[in-house]
Amino acid sequence: MVVLRGLRRRWDAYKYRFVPWLAFNVRRQRRTLRYVPESSQDKIISDEDVFETLLKVFTALLVNDFSRQVPALALLPGVQRRYARLRAAGLEPAGSPRGRQSQREPLSPEDVLFRTLGFSLARERSSLLSAGTGVFVSQGSAPQGAVVAMYPGTVYRKHEPIFFQSLGNPFIFRCIDGILIDGNDKGLSRSVYRSCSWRDQLGPFQMSDVSWLTAAPQNPLAVGQYVNNCSYEKAANVCYQEFDVPRHFPVELKQYLPNIVYSHEIERLAVCQRAHRFV
Repeated sequence: MVVLRGLRRRWDAYKYRFVPWLAFNVRRQRRTLRYVPESSQDKIISDEDVFETLLKVFTALLVNDFSRQVPALALLPGVQRRYARLRAAGLEPAGSPRGRQSQREPLSPEDVLFRTLGFSLARERSSLLSAGTGVFVSQGSAPQGAVVAMYPGTVYRKHEPIFFQSLGNPFIFRCIDGILIDGNDKGLSRSVYRSCSWRDQLGPFQMSDVSWLTAAPQNPLAVGQYVNNCSYEKAANVCYQEFDVPRHFPVELKQYLPNIVYSHEIERLAVCQRAHRFV
């Protein structure tokens, strides 16, 4: 009996991220899941707002880490000068000596997020029974309509191999069009993501972020895979929205994108990001 209860608890914690179960429950339990009849209607906030938020956060992260970015940015002199001006404008209060400011230690990614959007996030153990790790606002507050997280991981099209990665994996997310995102930061999933990331690196420029696989992600928004589902007792306070990163996304900021496509033959550079917001 104890074993059965243990298995039931594990299933209750797992079933909401199991793809067939999730698809089945979209039909049976629309009151607990956001029902989207077709992808064209999957827009709670505009793509322009999502794009501007990502640019704002990623730019702040790069400016905060400017000294480490200099070698790569030297290949793009115009871009380097622009970020240098942003750094000077943001880090040097009126009347302060330049030398003193240049010695200032960079902020943590969480503090950068707080200064940029007015809130920061933390991955912590949930107080809900069998909920596991969750995502919490640790500083400030997230206003309605704000992008609060991104779902990281390897992006797979329908015909691409994901069977072995999916075994015992509660972090596979199914997009509206059937594309899957493997947000597991351990085991085979971790190895596949890192391999694809190294494959796509362009000189000194990284095309994706691998730090979300660690306990200290450089993109503080890359925690969406740990956002817990709503329960019967409490309604969801976030929901997901799909966003394709456009081709013209700045190359120097792609190092903060926590997604990589499994197949290098995909022509579009867009990846299926998950943008969550408070409702």
